[in-house]
Formats: sequence, structure tokens, C-alpha cells
Amino acid sequence: MKKAFVSSVSLLALSLPVHAQDAVQQADDSYFLEAQEQLARQIALEPNTGQAKNVIYFVVDGLSIPTITAARILEGQMRDVDGESNRLSFEDLLPWSALSRTYTHDAQVADSAPTATAMFSGVKSVNGTIGVTQGIELDVCASQEGNEVTTIFEQAEAAGLATGIVSTARITHATPAATFAKVAGRDWENDTNLTDEARENGCKDIAAQLIDWPAGDGFEVVFGGGRGNFMTAEQADPEDETQTGSRADGRDLVGEWQAKHDDGIYVWDQEGFDAIDPANVSRAFGLFNRSHMQYEADRETDAGGEPSIAEMTVKAIELLQKNENGFVLMVEGGRVDHAHHAGNAYRALTDTIAVAEAVTAAMEAVDPQETLIVLTADHSHVFSIAGYPERGNDILGIAGAADDGKPYTTLGYMNGPGARLDEPRADLTDVDTTDPDFLQQALVPLGESETHAGDDVAILAQGPWAHLFTGILDQQVIYHVVNHALQLDQRAAN
Repeated sequence: MKKAFVSSVSLLALSLPVHAQDAVQQADDSYFLEAQEQLARQIALEPNTGQAKNVIYFVVDGLSIPTITAARILEGQMRDVDGESNRLSFEDLLPWSALSRTYTHDAQVADSAPTATAMFSGVKSVNGTIGVTQGIELDVCASQEGNEVTTIFEQAEAAGLATGIVSTARITHATPAATFAKVAGRDWENDTNLTDEARENGCKDIAAQLIDWPAGDGFEVVFGGGRGNFMTAEQADPEDETQTGSRADGRDLVGEWQAKHDDGIYVWDQEGFDAIDPANVSRAFGLFNRSHMQYEADRETDAGGEPSIAEMTVKAIELLQKNENGFVLMVEGGRVDHAHHAGNAYRALTDTIAVAEAVTAAMEAVDPQETLIVLTADHSHVFSIAGYPERGNDILGIAGAADDGKPYTTLGYMNGPGARLDEPRADLTDVDTTDPDFLQQALVPLGESETHAGDDVAILAQGPWAHLFTGILDQQVIYHVVNHALQLDQRAAN
């Protein structure tokens, strides 16, 4: 499909009036011609108003606009091509775009829990909560009753579609949890995290809610990290026998899932993942790390081996496509956010590049005409590209010298671990700032974690009704476009 699209663009470009080009002296300039090609692509875009059979959410946790720009440059430089004019795959494959306003009901700067709720359920809510409305009280279980939302995944199950979630973070973490869980406290990932008040009022932890999820016949695919939240404190972790599960209630949730789904397979390492044959199983549950999965840059060092986000995406699609009614899939690049919190641009950018590879793989695995693909972020980060570096300068390198005579990098953070309290700014003259472990310098010292930011984030989309993503939208509108494209209400009624 992509080749055909490029071909039609070329024909359109050739059809542009010649006299319009002759009227300006710069008509033969390479940038002028490139801009005409881009204009031709925009003119060629035609809205797809058919009903979406499938939807894939790509949620890149913490994907700020500067993160897209820097990842684009790094990916090009890693391939020894011009980074500044390079394009990540999703920039070409997802042609419709908008900006998303990420504020929450109670905060200018959001966390990942209510923003995921907005994208999957259509309402803004309170920082620190998942799957509930603005009427919730943070960390108060008793306030949940009557404030629970219905997610797009629950609607899909009711309409007979297949559903799946993929994340490089713990599957009980904020974004994947928002596909199914309803909690007044996002940290209630296993039973030991519940407050006394939550236990007294009968609230369930997030891991238990996944296994007990009553929607339809449950998720057909769950791939991610967070194995410890599904295992008891007496069970040794299969990847590291010195570690055990985290549950104190005695519930072996992995065992419960296996007993519940005799048509499925549970895996925890690369070998098990590779052995999943969609022709022979209907569902798969994969937990590839006790906590979060590895960063893409570190994946090869994992003891048990972990599939890439692209591999998980393709395998999920292969399983979900067995349902002739269609599917809804959420794929989260969860560790972009974690790398930014650590002040480590390299891992944030390489995890972003890994998501771009997953988008390419997804486009090749589905029919783009009947699949709405939406790529966006839950929130931004205080990450910046600054100074006046020359074209082609290493994006991880030095931008120039500051007034203190010391070099500074192109990439940096407003706050975070890269600043030290009561210490002068480090001299980077003899420091390899391109080292994967280098922490970019920050202005305000926050030793444990850099913070989110409140600026708008991108929405990129293709497929049925993707053209509705235009302008500057409140984040919860994403759910409403998806629901409109799938027409789930009509499907459920039928």
C-alpha cells in the first residue's frame, strides 16, 4: 500500500502547474521541490469514512514533541543518513494529526493514570486514579462506587470483538491498567499495596482485576512485565530464583488464568514467546519480567530473553485477527517515560525508535483500510533541544559553551537527576555525552526523578475516521473518535 501511495503522490506532483514553478527563481531548489512533494501528499489525502473493523492504540508514555524530533534525528544518525530531514516511520504511515491537551480534572500537569482513562473511556479524571470519573477521591476505596467508567475494551468485548494489551511496562502499571481496572489509587498493583480502608471496603488490586475481568471472554492477548504482582510470596520467580512474587493473599493469578483458559498459553521468556503458534491457541498471556521489561537498549542482556515491542505487536495481531468481528489492541511504549524520569535521553529515544518499528510491523500485518491506528502520548516531559548546534551535530553531543565556559549538550531537562544540589554544573569537556548511561544535565535538582510537563502532545492517525484528529483536542476526544469509528453501540445492539 505504501508504494502505491508514493506512486500516486509522484503523479500528482508532476501534475502541478509548471507556470507556478517558473514564477519563482527558487523553483529548482531542493527544499522547494521537497515542499511541493509534501504538499502533493497532503492534497492526495482522502478521508476514510468506513466503519473500522480494528483499532490499534499506540500509547508512547511521555512522548513529547521534542522526543519525536530528537528520536528522528538519532535514528537517522544511527543509519548514517541526515538526521534532521529523516522521518520516523509513523510520521509517514500516520498522516492525520492533531494536538492533545493533557490537563486532568485536578491538575495542570498530568500523570499517566487519568490520561489513560481519558483515552480509553472518554472522561477527564483525577491524578493518581484509574478507570473512574472526576467524582473520585484519591486513594479512597469507598468513593469508587458509582464512579467507575466503561472502557472501550469492555465495549469491544460486549460487541464480540477480540481485545489485547501490550506494554513494555508492568501490565498493572497505569496505562495498561486503564484498559480494565477501576481503582482510586494507581499504586494498588497487588494486594499488599492496598490500604486498610481499601481492604475494609472490598476493593480489589489491579492484578486481581485483570484475572477477574468480567468483560466478554476476557483479553485474548496480554503481553508485558509485572510478573511479581501475579505470583505469591512463596513462588520463586522463574528468571531469578532469589526473587519471589509479591502477593500475600495466596492467590496464584497465573495459575488461575491457566485454569480459566484452557484455550490459551502462558509464557515468561523469549523461547516461550517464540513457541506461541496462533494456529493452535486462541489466547496468550506473557509476563516477561518480574517488574518492567528491559529498555530496548538492554533487552539482549535479559536473562530469560524478552521479545521486542514490534514482535509482541505482530504476535498480538496474529492472535486477535482470528476473530472475524475485529479487535481493539493497545500497545504501550512504557519505558520512554521511565528513561526521561531517569534523565537518560539515550534510552528514551531508542525506545521511541523501537515503537516506530512496531508501527511499521503493525501496518504490514493489518489491512490499513479497515484498521484505525492512533499513536499518541499520555503526557509530555520537561525535555528540551536547545542551543545552536550545526546541522549534522550528534544529537547526543555538545551544542556549545555556556557563559561559565563549560560545554552544554543539545539535549537537557528542566529538572531531574542531572542537577545536583549545592554543586556547580559539571564540566563536560572530557565527558562522553553519547554514552548510553550518560544523564543529561538539568536545571533544577530532583535527585530521584525528573517530572512530567504540561504541554500538548501529538496525535497521529490513519484509517477509518482518522481525519477527525485535527486541530487541538482535549485528550478524552480520542476515545470518542475511536468509538465513532468502531460503531460499537450499533454492533452490541445487533
